[in-house]
Amino acid sequence: MDATKPGLVTNPSEKPSSWTLRLRQMVDRKLPMDHLLPDRQPYFIGSWVYVFGVITIAALVWVIASGVVLSFMGPQWWHDSSVGHFVNSLHFWSVQLFFLFMVLHLWGQYFMAGWRHGRASTWMIGVVIFGTSILTAFTGYLSQQNFASQFVAINAKDAMNGAGIGAFFNVLNFGQMYGLHVMLLPIGITFLVVVHIVMVRMRGVVKPIGAEGGVKA
Repeated sequence: MDATKPGLVTNPSEKPSSWTLRLRQMVDRKLPMDHLLPDRQPYFIGSWVYVFGVITIAALVWVIASGVVLSFMGPQWWHDSSVGHFVNSLHFWSVQLFFLFMVLHLWGQYFMAGWRHGRASTWMIGVVIFGTSILTAFTGYLSQQNFASQFVAINAKDAMNGAGIGAFFNVLNFGQMYGLHVMLLPIGITFLVVVHIVMVRMRGVVKPIGAEGGVKA
């Protein structure tokens, strides 16, 4: 290989001239492949708390997949078609599983003090995902286009107006709620989940309180 080619570094202390090379080197330093796709993990990674996190991600995949189908077919389909009823039910129960295991994972990490050893930002991103998911579920309920969703919207408008955000977050505006539910909020949650997973891979999982050393399985 010709060491005189542009972007190649002959002196280790010399900064590469190519931004793509600098980016690749930074990724290699921050997230090496043995962290991104490890073949060995510490023994304590087998805790059910981490299993709950994986199930949460699996449920999110089903939520997004069924939600995409519902958004393409529309309210008339999911109300009047038997297949639409099935997909709508699949979406609903996937959301229930998503919240159930996310809460178990979140509280499990809380009682394990999962923010220790420089992992506070990883923990806080999980909290933000939880809060954003509540807002997403709320807008999803308002997007059902049935009597129950209209009843909730009518009663929720006073709370929105009392909080001073009724002009920006109009629960009676189906288009706004539907747009938030199928586009902005899901993209935000998916992005945060990816960031959360990458940070876990970069920093690893925190050792149990009182654990000695990093024994490999």
